[in-house]
Amino acid sequence: MNDKLSTLRLFVRVAHTSSFTKAGRELGLSQPSTSRRISELEEEVGAALFVRSTRAVTLTEAGADYLTRVEAILSALDEADHAARGTAELRGHLRVALSTSFGVREVIPRIGRFMSAHPALHIDLLMEDDRQDLIVEGVDVAFRFGQLKDSNATSTMLGRCPRLLVASPGYLANTRAPVEPSDLAAHTFIIGPSGAGVREWTFEKSGRRIVFRGEGRLTISLNEGKTAAAVAGLGILTTGSWGCCAELSDGRLVPVLPDWKLKPIEVNAVFPAARATRPAARALVAYLADELKPISV
Repeated sequence: MNDKLSTLRLFVRVAHTSSFTKAGRELGLSQPSTSRRISELEEEVGAALFVRSTRAVTLTEAGADYLTRVEAILSALDEADHAARGTAELRGHLRVALSTSFGVREVIPRIGRFMSAHPALHIDLLMEDDRQDLIVEGVDVAFRFGQLKDSNATSTMLGRCPRLLVASPGYLANTRAPVEPSDLAAHTFIIGPSGAGVREWTFEKSGRRIVFRGEGRLTISLNEGKTAAAVAGLGILTTGSWGCCAELSDGRLVPVLPDWKLKPIEVNAVFPAARATRPAARALVAYLADELKPISV
């Protein structure tokens, strides 16, 4: 039975990665072993589940139908195992997608107590600043900032992260510190990984609202990189407070226009719509939502 279940889990990963090699690597198998086990599964099922070519591995119509049914079965088994134990103990592997900065600064320092409470649970943190494909990467839950683009996914909001402008004291000493949002036109901006070199911000203060559109001369593909650039005095950075709280605390960065407020950034836990949410994913989200409450708005 265990061999069949492991083969079914392997089948799911091959289906989502379109690769025997990648799926096998995730589960500690060689490419030949992966191919052999899938062939044996196809023989047992009595149907071709994949079309194999030199470029890709794609599902057949029968394979797509089989995938839908198998994922439902595996999710139900996870739920059944969890319920049968009759405790809060969590087991298995949990794949979590999140940005590098959020992972390094907020999740890793807090996750120890959660892992201690669930010693049989293995957690894979997939930290990238580009948004991962949850299905292809086999992600159980992703933590994402800002507006959600995947309307097919379900989500839970963990909190709102204050957004602010920051710069190094050295940068502000060498320029004329802005007093009004319109003064920002004379300044250099650092743009993060989420897009092109132009941004529009809406500032609010005492009932006044001012929209400013700034162009960035420096675009950096990593959130930690843009914070380092601000510390190095390369310009003004707009960021969530969670991305620079350490630098603000020790004075390497200081707020710019602190009396003007920007709309906070939502932080959401996103669950793939293709399968049922795992108990471990729900538990981690609930834990982090509670842990992050003191620093959200």
